Amino acid sequence: MKAKNWRALERPYTRADYIAGAPQPRIAKYNMGKYSDDYQYELLLVAKEDMQIRDVALESARVALTKRLSSALGSEGFYAELKAHPHHVLRENKLIFGAHADRLQEGMRRAFGKPVGRAARVSNGSPVFRVLVNENGVQVAKEALELASKKLPKSYRIIIRKLEPKTAA
Repeated sequence: MKAKNWRALERPYTRADYIAGAPQPRIAKYNMGKYSDDYQYELLLVAKEDMQIRDVALESARVALTKRLSSALGSEGFYAELKAHPHHVLRENKLIFGAHADRLQEGMRRAFGKPVGRAARVSNGSPVFRVLVNENGVQVAKEALELASKKLPKSYRIIIRKLEPKTAA
């Protein structure tokens, strides 16, 4: 099965309590680094199109992002958050090819498919990753988000926003 078969949005299939054998998402963590209210900049990796992103692609991008940020800024110099959650269960109607496979296949009869993985449904303009850094880490965070976007399907843009300092009320 080719990767492009999973990219287009399809009808959501998310009720895991009704799905026998729904696989667990392969994402180890959703929050990395150390959170505090003192960060000055927020960087968002935003999708340019509607798509589905497999959970393994999200995990690969998360690992690349965290590795780049922690090696440059240390584990306490940033806070990164994975915003896309893989709730959608992917199905595949598996067919067997080769000698005598015609006796085992049923083609499109009862072709609903078995669960094979999970994907996050991302719409145009919604963030996939969010990174909080101070002014000295903006360039590193931008490079890390560009690196992470190469692990994901389709194209993204990076939005950089300066955060307002919190005032004590």
